[in-house]
Amino acid sequence: MPHGGITYLDGQVEARLLSQLQATGMLPGRAHRNLEPQELIRIAVEKGDGVVTSTGSLSVRTGKYTGRSPGDRYIVYDGTTRDTVDWGKVNHKFDPGRFAEIFERMKGFVKGKELYVFDGFVGADPENRIAVRVINDHAWQSLFARQLFIRPSPEELEAHKPEFTILCVNDFEAVPERDGTNSNVFIVIDLTRKTVLIGGTRYAGEIKKSMFSVMNYVLPAKGVLPMHCSANIGRGGDTALFFGLSGTGKTTLSADPDRMLIGDDEHGWSEKGSFNFEGGCYAKCINLSEEAEPQIWNAVKSGAVLENVVVDGETSRPNFDDGSLTENTRAAYPLEYIPGAVIPSMGTNPKVVVFLTADAMGVLPPVSRLTKEGAMYHFMSGYTSKLTGTERGIKEPQAVFSECFAAPFMPRPAAVYARMLGEKIGKHDAAVYLINTGWSGGPYGVGRRIKIKYSRAMVTAVLTGALSGVEYRHDGLFNLDVPVECPGVPQGILDPRRQWEDGEAYDAAARDLARMFAENFEKFKETPDEIQRAGPSAP
Repeated sequence: MPHGGITYLDGQVEARLLSQLQATGMLPGRAHRNLEPQELIRIAVEKGDGVVTSTGSLSVRTGKYTGRSPGDRYIVYDGTTRDTVDWGKVNHKFDPGRFAEIFERMKGFVKGKELYVFDGFVGADPENRIAVRVINDHAWQSLFARQLFIRPSPEELEAHKPEFTILCVNDFEAVPERDGTNSNVFIVIDLTRKTVLIGGTRYAGEIKKSMFSVMNYVLPAKGVLPMHCSANIGRGGDTALFFGLSGTGKTTLSADPDRMLIGDDEHGWSEKGSFNFEGGCYAKCINLSEEAEPQIWNAVKSGAVLENVVVDGETSRPNFDDGSLTENTRAAYPLEYIPGAVIPSMGTNPKVVVFLTADAMGVLPPVSRLTKEGAMYHFMSGYTSKLTGTERGIKEPQAVFSECFAAPFMPRPAAVYARMLGEKIGKHDAAVYLINTGWSGGPYGVGRRIKIKYSRAMVTAVLTGALSGVEYRHDGLFNLDVPVECPGVPQGILDPRRQWEDGEAYDAAARDLARMFAENFEKFKETPDEIQRAGPSAP
């Protein structure tokens, strides 16, 4: 049977793997390592965990939890993390003794059960990657890990020694009164033991985001900036980054048929250039259409995993327009499913940096240019709107400031990452733009979401340099330079005030947002004055 490209007798593979797991205190009944996609799909269907759609993709449902649980994510508080993690509302402390207790109970829970193991890597750059082992109790989640992390070559698999281990047991739940958790769900990262424990949730996004948090802690000490962004590269070797929280368009806008995709979500920026953390994509697919997003549409094929997408019982066709289970429907697929994707997924030092925000208040300009100081201000602010379904409890867009456009995943203080970004922008003379993919003509419920074709046109203009020579007007309230024209975009759309029926209502909403920016930035009082002055003016 093939395992990760190497032909073994199944018994030999299993015996070796069982021996390794037993050394950590796990005593499963059976264990499989790096099974091929079709074998994992067969097992998932056989066990009733999913169905094969008309596209050949595997469709699964994650049950009660269809998004991340940021309130249930913890980092073990010990000598390693005490003075290096930015503790507070995002990074919750967890007692090392309780971690050990949960770990032992999880080992007891999986005793005699069938487990699925994926051995691979996080980080396409061999100098900055982590060897990871993911242990699951469901075959479809092992398929998810296989498609999202970097798959090893046969030689790499043979020599693989995990530096970090993720134990994700969906059917094991915490007891808050005993375990000190907020709910039955837990994602606990121990940076000393180099182990992640996940339980109580079937939402597979927790697996990939836990290792993103690990990379965000480890890399700054090596002089590498970790980033929550997508990245692509032009035919001439020009790399662009797209920062933004879920739903702002990172995946959609970086999947450009005229450019080569490096990755859609997580990257590092070293002295040598940029590199992807992952080997796949995890795209939102609510209202997915072949016309608007052809690359993602065509990637939903055999080997891809669909989460919480409604499937027609008679035709087996996925209905991407049906959000009855959640608005946060997802497609997970390997990077090579995108035509022309860069593999190994590494690029040059970026020349263009784009911050994507989905402004639910409908007042920010669709596109504006930032200075280096303005870039650091908006990076630390991370303004956007949480969109429906991305996290538990989000029923409609909510304005939020998420430091570094990634607060739920950034263990260190925001200033650490912002300082590194500013240094790299300055060193490589990168142009920075803020693009609003949110609402225009009014807030959510009144205005309309900016058309994706206009957002694409703005991104194209940024990447081709078409906006470098046009006239700009200065927005004094938000302290932004806004182009008065952009190829492919009606001129009136570039001025958000003109899109509102009531100009005074726009002014009031704009002042409210500017005040929110200023109030949020008060927590960064030690930031240099030139950065503080680069943001909106408090009315």
